[in-house]
Amino acid sequence: MDAFFTRRRLFSFVIIGILFIVGCTRISSTELGGGLIPAVDGVNTFDTVFNVNTDSYDDQDTIRLYKSDNHVLGVINNDPLFGKSNASLYFEVASNVYPLSMQGVRDSIIVDSAVLILSYRGFYGDSLQPLKLNVYELNGLIDQFKVYPVNYPQVNPINYYSIPIAPTKTVDIRRLGDSVKNRYEDAVNQIRIPLNKSFARRMITGYDTTNAYKSDSLFRAYFNGFAVIPDPSTPANAMLHVNLGDSNTKLALYYSSASTGSTARDTVVTYLKFNTLASGDVNYVTRNRTGSEVAKHLTVAPKSDSLVYVQAMPGTGVRIRVPGLQALSNRIIHRAELIAEQVPDDANLVTTDVQMNPPRYLFLGIYDSVNRRKKNIPNDYVVSLSGPNVGEFGGYLTYKTMLGYDRVAAYNFNISRYVQGVATRRDTAFSMILTAPVNDSMYYTSPYPNQAIQQQYFLSPTYSNEISNGRVRLGGGSHTRFRMRLRIVYSKI
Repeated sequence: MDAFFTRRRLFSFVIIGILFIVGCTRISSTELGGGLIPAVDGVNTFDTVFNVNTDSYDDQDTIRLYKSDNHVLGVINNDPLFGKSNASLYFEVASNVYPLSMQGVRDSIIVDSAVLILSYRGFYGDSLQPLKLNVYELNGLIDQFKVYPVNYPQVNPINYYSIPIAPTKTVDIRRLGDSVKNRYEDAVNQIRIPLNKSFARRMITGYDTTNAYKSDSLFRAYFNGFAVIPDPSTPANAMLHVNLGDSNTKLALYYSSASTGSTARDTVVTYLKFNTLASGDVNYVTRNRTGSEVAKHLTVAPKSDSLVYVQAMPGTGVRIRVPGLQALSNRIIHRAELIAEQVPDDANLVTTDVQMNPPRYLFLGIYDSVNRRKKNIPNDYVVSLSGPNVGEFGGYLTYKTMLGYDRVAAYNFNISRYVQGVATRRDTAFSMILTAPVNDSMYYTSPYPNQAIQQQYFLSPTYSNEISNGRVRLGGGSHTRFRMRLRIVYSKI
């Protein structure tokens, strides 16, 4: 039945499109650029712009990262628009097999070093400022099978010993892509942190198959894991993206030993790695907006504002209301497009405005305040077996040249079927929200006439953003130059 209605609807649109193409000498373009629509001639086809009311809010939704997702580590100390951010990383390592023995004759082992290696997957912010990292030992177990919220309550959820187990590591972000070539490694994109010699001795000769290396549970009891904490006092202004689950993340134990009955010595390495099935991890991100521009614009109750702010989760969102849409008379909606444009930061055009890119994707939805959950825009945001139709619906970052600026971020959303439902069936005209999701969830409702089909749907980083990656200041509904607006191209019935 769904396929029949879809084919009939598509056939109708094709016939209407052919008639308009024959009768018109020009085709109207849209911001999204998807599909041809009739030219706005003021006789058969018209357009109108609905004003919108907008304001910003602090999005308190719980955000979780999964073990295979990229994690974030770093400090942003100077973002005049959104304030400060801090991201710390806590995780376990383990052996693939137990009991675990160091290679060679135990009494002949000479400890060389221990190096904590993190897989580097890119950065967000200013690569010119060095980032300082400190490594500590956890004081307590992480739940192996719990997915901890990134925006945990504003008290650090994980305890660690106060004395670092490594000298402070100064990271030159520009060099992280350099190749590492030695006897044991032929890799790129590694963050390498040498640990204290005392820690290396403990892991190489202090533990053996009679204690820590006897079993996985005993090893976790002896060694709870690592805390990697950025130094907040530095002028650093960047977040590093790291992946715990790939082969570049590991604890490398270097030592030399002699084989049984031999006097020859050989330097070897034993690796302990993060296990995506069984190792615990926490990525803890805090925001401090004190003194920032966004702090002056965040509201609890809806309130019209000319500037609005979206920050990748855990971050901020925008509420959007369209006065008068509910009273829209019945008509043929060819295109209804919500248009949002960046307001460039003139004071920081060549610094933070360039370094801290806008989110690659914004989600436009509605918020069910009664059940406290996000929902999709009815009829336009559609999920199939191949995923959401974000290519047709919109939300991906584009750039345009306008008003004297060469590179203005813009986001556009095709909500034509939703508006058609309001005009024709008197569907509810909801207040909308605009967010930059990471691993977010929404309550998905299938398109008309199958609204009874409802289920929870997860927005993965594949179709959204990486954690803490992106922020943008947009023009609100009352901005004089970069006004957010709803443009509708229609024909009278």
